[in-house]
Amino acid sequence: MYKSILVAVDGSDTSRRAFEAALTLAKAMGARLQPYYVIENTPMYFDAPGYDPSILRNQMIAQGNELALEMDKAIREHGVEGEMVMGEASSLDDVPTLVLNAARSAGVDLIVMGTHGRRGFQRLILGSVAERCVRQSTLPVLLIPTAAGATVAAE
Repeated sequence: MYKSILVAVDGSDTSRRAFEAALTLAKAMGARLQPYYVIENTPMYFDAPGYDPSILRNQMIAQGNELALEMDKAIREHGVEGEMVMGEASSLDDVPTLVLNAARSAGVDLIVMGTHGRRGFQRLILGSVAERCVRQSTLPVLLIPTAAGATVAAE
């Protein structure tokens, strides 16, 4: 039985399905739920004329704030304890490292993630965030596939 669950969210449909699965599981088990959103700064490392990294960062912060309102409301409506937390990636702490550190710091028993979010460029270079979390985690990781929740047309 899990007492505390962290779910990685990024605003993608897959991470929303992971959130819904984690919320259902948390409610069924009476567990605390902590959605976790990472503000990625990876694009800020590009040194291009006219490139203003603050625009993308501000958009990611705004998206995180919107997700926090939406997810915290859903958590309350389902009678589950918890609230969203945000982290910020850097050259030293990438997304998988932040997710795993947040899970350890919060003392969670389970990490829930979608198998494909919106981290495409990083996935091509470093491998998927979910894959790296599974490989490096000492906690159980529940993966919700991209196709979860998709309807299959009858033939």
